[in-house]
Amino acid sequence: MAVKKPAYLSASLEDYLEAIFDLSAQGKVARSKDIAEVLEVSRSSVTGALKTLAEKGLVNYKPYGFITLTGIGRDEARRVARKHNIIKSFFVNVLGVDQNTASKAACRAEHALGPRIVARLLNFIDFVTQNSKNGYDLAREFGRYCDNENDTDKN
Repeated sequence: MAVKKPAYLSASLEDYLEAIFDLSAQGKVARSKDIAEVLEVSRSSVTGALKTLAEKGLVNYKPYGFITLTGIGRDEARRVARKHNIIKSFFVNVLGVDQNTASKAACRAEHALGPRIVARLLNFIDFVTQNSKNGYDLAREFGRYCDNENDTDKN
């Protein structure tokens, strides 16, 4: 049986899927209060989102119970998390942004960038990584360039 692709998901619903996925990956069960805490939203917002995700067949949800991802939900959450990690990796490893700032920025950017741009970012990160293995660390050189530009700005 073919896995059906879920209907369009808003940025907000993608965030909920990713939060459930991350909680599960940490060995924790996903409860609405945990999701609310992670996403810094009200529990009533979580309830509404979980009902929508359940209607789309992406989560198993019953009020006051644990929330789990369905097979399709897990695949979709994995796709969202991968996109987030690619963007965060670019911000940290290429642009030299600290982990916390990069994670927050990746959350915002992942919804605005389409799959083609995310794929190109992944290719760029692979390119930078490969070149650093060959002796030319493009990310380090870019960091030096930025440091020099900041020094110039101070003068």
